[in-house]
Amino acid sequence: MAREYSDILAYSRARWEAFTEADTPWIRVGTALCGLAAGAGEVVDAIRAKLEREGVDAHVSEVGCLGLCHAEPLVDVMAPGTTRLVYGHVTPELAAEIVASHIVARKSRPEMALGHLEGRVGAVGDDLGDHPMIQNQLRIALRNAGTIDPMDIFQYVANGGYEGLHKAVTTMTPAEVLEEVNTSGLRGRGGAAFPTATKWRFLAGSSEPDRYILCNCEEGDPGAFNDKAILESDPHTLVEGMLLAGYATGARYGYIFIRSGHEGPIVRARNALEQAREQGLLGDNILGTDFSFHAEVSLTGDSYVAGEETALMESIEGKRAMPRYRPPFPAAVGVFGKPSNINNVKTLSYVPEIVRHGGQWFADIGQERSKGTAILCLSGNISFTGMVEVPLGMTMRQIIEDVGGGIPGGKALKLLQTGGPLGGVLGADSLDISLDFEAMAQAGAILGSGGIVVADEDTCAVDLTRALIAFCQYESCGKCFPCRLGMGHLLEVLERICALEARPGDLELMRTVGQQMQAGSLCGHGQLGFNPVSSALRHFEDEFMEHMVHKRCPAGFCPEKRSFPQRTRR
Repeated sequence: MAREYSDILAYSRARWEAFTEADTPWIRVGTALCGLAAGAGEVVDAIRAKLEREGVDAHVSEVGCLGLCHAEPLVDVMAPGTTRLVYGHVTPELAAEIVASHIVARKSRPEMALGHLEGRVGAVGDDLGDHPMIQNQLRIALRNAGTIDPMDIFQYVANGGYEGLHKAVTTMTPAEVLEEVNTSGLRGRGGAAFPTATKWRFLAGSSEPDRYILCNCEEGDPGAFNDKAILESDPHTLVEGMLLAGYATGARYGYIFIRSGHEGPIVRARNALEQAREQGLLGDNILGTDFSFHAEVSLTGDSYVAGEETALMESIEGKRAMPRYRPPFPAAVGVFGKPSNINNVKTLSYVPEIVRHGGQWFADIGQERSKGTAILCLSGNISFTGMVEVPLGMTMRQIIEDVGGGIPGGKALKLLQTGGPLGGVLGADSLDISLDFEAMAQAGAILGSGGIVVADEDTCAVDLTRALIAFCQYESCGKCFPCRLGMGHLLEVLERICALEARPGDLELMRTVGQQMQAGSLCGHGQLGFNPVSSALRHFEDEFMEHMVHKRCPAGFCPEKRSFPQRTRR
């Protein structure tokens, strides 16, 4: 196989033209987790069966998530002489009808479609680019999601893939790559929002020859699915980002850390690594240079705390995923006792475009210290559930009303839960907060992994808080007692309040427990464990008092409709 980037690029562009400009139709079906959950597997089977019965030749690709999760399964059809259409809510029966009309008869069906994409002149039907979830986006890390085959490295290369790597290893020093990342203002997208270049400098300054780049795709947050979506939709952008991180820091080894059982991300990540090795883009003497980097996938069990950086390293080493004491910090003593950097999938996925276009290009997006875009997962009581990538600096109001389509059924927004179960609860009066790391922290919330759960007027804020703490209590690894006991105590108090059996002083008791957890817990799970309660009290203390003093639930939910039983304390 070709080893020169120019040869790989020429071959990739020729194959891309064969898919997009030849006479053979191209059908793309979204088979990320959201699509499969909606029945996309059966839709793919129906399409292939219908093509075989009709004796028609067509390319059928299983792609990732376009972001319109509420409309899955999605089928994107491109056939010569017709308008490229994206069909939503496709069933096996509808899939067969689409093939018969759009592919066999070459008659597109705009009345059945969500809209057209890149259609020919005179295209009929709605432009999918005008959909609220599409028109408000600026896609960088998700630039290829839902449009290229994630199992085909050549489609990635044809769309600018590995151009940043080639530029870095042939024209830039490691220090210059690191400086571009510094100029970009990129901050970690896993929750802490720590400056990426600063973290990389800790590793680059090590004298140890064996260093590691670790990518965290544990992603156990309820309401967050963007890390998995990147691996399912465009795994090579993550692989290229890891390679660039390795080049900038002098690291030679990498691990992609994925929760066991998430087969789509696992299979597609492993395939991307193997294809990169075959093309000389991963391994020894990459693209004929002195730079060498090796990577593999490492799996963990179902443990939320495994996503904590030191617990992640313990899992990679074959131990139980429990946080380590610090110092020493990972940049000095990490996995296998070697210097290590841990970055989130989203963080690394931005790097190829930053190096390709320059750090200032990325820094010009966003506001203040929050540069670039945010990848958000919208779920709950909102019209358009799914995944979007928008510039930092937009307000929550724009996200909920303009991008997400607002609250269905004419109901009012009551609260937002952001940043995962350790994040915050925001009231409806917080809609004008900017999508900004500092602004959200001041409001008592975090952007975290990008999950935004929307709740309408029928939701009980107290019971939602109890459900968050129940999750956190269940997922505590139990290593340090402030978290192990504190989470249990918080849950016991919230159970009493939801049962309308609160005791005098319960709120002060929770605040005391929360302070002790923050001061004495080993990792962020315990340190942030009181955050759901403190933020809920900031915005909904009146609702807590209704439960405690007047023994009534304003939402009419507690105690009759509660569906989450108390967890057994570990």
